[in-house]
Amino acid sequence: MNELESKFAQTIKQNKSTIYTVCYMFSRDADEVADLFQEAVINLWRGFEKFEGRSDVKTWIYRVTLNTCISLDRKDKKRRTATEPLEMNINLFQDQDRDTRQVDMLHRRIGRLQPFDRAIVLLWLENMPYDEIGQVVGISTTAVSTRLYRIKEQLKKMND
Repeated sequence: MNELESKFAQTIKQNKSTIYTVCYMFSRDADEVADLFQEAVINLWRGFEKFEGRSDVKTWIYRVTLNTCISLDRKDKKRRTATEPLEMNINLFQDQDRDTRQVDMLHRRIGRLQPFDRAIVLLWLENMPYDEIGQVVGISTTAVSTRLYRIKEQLKKMND
């Protein structure tokens, strides 16, 4: 393994949870999340040598991963065909405590947002400062603040 490959592997290892978190916001299906993760890592590798360090590496990783997930989400929506849901009489993974129900409700609501808004919420939930969110998604800090306010209002008005 050469120096560039070593440095890339270390960067991915250090930021694996960030990449996974972004992918998880675009799907809860384990196979699909794994596919998104793999595509994000491929795109990160493609751009790694060109990364100039003008922003924090984590900001760059968020941006590449979000762009990958948004792009694949758009492509997938174009290809999606009608499916028949598989009925199961038992859900072994369902937890019915209040916190779990609230997290599930929030995840469903966030999932109904447009991909760009979903990305902003994800970064905000990761406690990223508004200026960094702006750098990742390519808008001003003021626009992030305004957008988050509108998104929060939209989430409040959603019915499950």
